[in-house]
Amino acid sequence: MNLDRLRSALNPGVRLREVFGWAMYDFANSGYSTVVITAVFAAYFVGGVADGADWATLAWTSGLSLSYLIVMLTMPGLGAWADRVAGKKRLLMWVTAGCVLSTAALSLVGPGQVALALCILVLSNTFFSYGESLTASFLPELAKPEAMGRVSGWGWSLGYIGGMLTLGVCLAYVLAAQARGESGSQFVPVTMLITAAVYGAATWVTFALLREHSPARPEAPVQSVAQSLRRLRQTLRDALPYRDFTQLLACAVAYQGGVAVAITLAAIYAEQVIGFQPQETMVLIFVLNIAAFVGALVFGHVQDRLGHKLTLSLTLLGWVATCFIAALSTDKATFWWAAGIAGFCMGSSQSSGRAMAGLMVPPQRLGEFFGLWTFAIRLASILGPLMYGLITWLSDGNQRLAIGATSLLFVLGLVLLMPVNVERGRRTALGPSPA
Repeated sequence: MNLDRLRSALNPGVRLREVFGWAMYDFANSGYSTVVITAVFAAYFVGGVADGADWATLAWTSGLSLSYLIVMLTMPGLGAWADRVAGKKRLLMWVTAGCVLSTAALSLVGPGQVALALCILVLSNTFFSYGESLTASFLPELAKPEAMGRVSGWGWSLGYIGGMLTLGVCLAYVLAAQARGESGSQFVPVTMLITAAVYGAATWVTFALLREHSPARPEAPVQSVAQSLRRLRQTLRDALPYRDFTQLLACAVAYQGGVAVAITLAAIYAEQVIGFQPQETMVLIFVLNIAAFVGALVFGHVQDRLGHKLTLSLTLLGWVATCFIAALSTDKATFWWAAGIAGFCMGSSQSSGRAMAGLMVPPQRLGEFFGLWTFAIRLASILGPLMYGLITWLSDGNQRLAIGATSLLFVLGLVLLMPVNVERGRRTALGPSPA
């Protein structure tokens, strides 16, 4: 790829190696979402820790929802503090350390230790979500507006490579452990240590290359939870005049709820409904990550030409098809098709949504407004999986009905996306603060 073309996508003063460092954070943290949330620990929690109890899926989604609720309520305040003291990178380092250590602590969880598992899960996923928001807030500082989708796609693509690398190492270990006759309670803790090690090691590249670009804003920092909640309410009020940004937030709440179902429950569905074995599930998620890598990379470039809105619309239609195929699957071969489409759409929808948000965020309030974006994503991550868990519980374990109902979230996302005007939203973000 032509280096001059790559550099032309970046803001003045931004070097390619800095963008590589930024993208390496996606590489680092994707192992957590792939191994802990999607492929390994989720299924182990339901089948091993909770021994397949009827309430296990709901307990899993409730634990994740609690962590997302914490992030929803606190991230806007943390983002505002980071903007004011030019401390996004510093805060990113602290939350990364927290996620790495708590991920390693998941290795302490054994069969029957449901409370311990949920406590550590809430802690690790909270830190992980903080890191996601903070790294996203660097994007408008690095990329030019017309290339934001492309650069966002670079990050997501490298992220899926990181997820596949971590999962691949874990899969190799699991296969070797199974050959020795070890059970899940013996090999799953080691995969948690592997995931934490890769996460921690890869982020050294990020912290060595990524710079803090925003100048400090000397107002008093937000410190208490009460102040954070007041800041959240104020940020919501301040964002209302940015109508295209707020409309996109509503759209994201809908479709990201469906994406959250795919991320948090894919392994559980594959094993409990379709009949996959743990090693087959890991291979499935590995292939899903390959498809997501291709989707993020291809649509990262296509969306800058095709348009962010049209790109996102196409991927939401793909998600609707995924839900129907998964709900109707009666064998592993058919479910593989659903997983492949889901992976491709996942990479595209995540990348295009982040890029659209970056275009419509006021440059002087990046951390604060991306904190609001995180609020929307985490609200979705509560509503989607909880809806799935409740439908499963109330229907006596009918996960096919739950995955079919998830398609309605993507349909709602399409409806809410229709009024969004990206060009108007960009003009509003760059103009004087709306009254």
